[in-house]
Amino acid sequence: MGTSDCPRAYRRDHAVWVPAFAGTTGTGIDDMVNFYGKSFSSRLLIGSALYPSPAIMQAAIRASGAGIVTVSLRRESAGGKTGDAFWNLIRELDVTVLPNTAGCRSVREAVTTAKLARELFATSWIKLEVIADNDTLQPDVVGLVEAATILIKDGFEVFPYCTEDLSVATRLVDAGCKVVMPWAAPIGSAKGIINRDALKLLRDRLPDITLVVDAGIGAPSHAAEALELGYDAVLLNTAIAKAADPVAMANAFRLGVEAGRVAYEAGLMEARDFASPSTPVVGTPFWHAVS
Repeated sequence: MGTSDCPRAYRRDHAVWVPAFAGTTGTGIDDMVNFYGKSFSSRLLIGSALYPSPAIMQAAIRASGAGIVTVSLRRESAGGKTGDAFWNLIRELDVTVLPNTAGCRSVREAVTTAKLARELFATSWIKLEVIADNDTLQPDVVGLVEAATILIKDGFEVFPYCTEDLSVATRLVDAGCKVVMPWAAPIGSAKGIINRDALKLLRDRLPDITLVVDAGIGAPSHAAEALELGYDAVLLNTAIAKAADPVAMANAFRLGVEAGRVAYEAGLMEARDFASPSTPVVGTPFWHAVS
């Protein structure tokens, strides 16, 4: 089937199918998400690790439509040809780089890594991770708040990776974070949102903070659910990089994020405990009997 034969709802774009309304006005997709005064059209942030090859990494990031890519300073800053080749690939993508402190297990280590990242990337942005447990990669929330406080006083704009605990998120906001990034589930677990009520509470109690679901997302439906809850964006890596076809999966996540955002803006109906007929007719004029 040629492009001209496609249903009107879709168009062919860069070897993937995307909605024909993507990027147009009046759909809710073209609204911008704001991170520390910078606006982006995509609500999907994507990682740069674990891909089968550098070429597939590039193609997947392009297919995702993401405007922000996270990179690990500890993993990718090695000198020589390998390090130079990686940075050349990232530069070709024309994206905003969000360096992270992945692998850091103390406040001192995270702060030092953040300062090195600022020198290397000439950016005050840092995705802050302080890991407490090797098996779950759960954040050290006490150390996280301490490190965030130190870095913000030093002029950093911090994207903290935390749990879904409201008290932790509140302390990060009090420290000066304008973005908070709670997990859906442990990193790389692909379980999706395991504590929906806690994430909803965060959204309700922090209406003016940019909230990003970070870690544990395994399927486009998980990303859509996060956006349906009113979250501003999702950040993921493994679910795309480890898919059988990372490029196709990146596009699927792109569509999932867009669908979730449009659904949130459209106004989701509340769940009910009892059935309700979609087409009531008794005592209703026929012209009002359309669900």
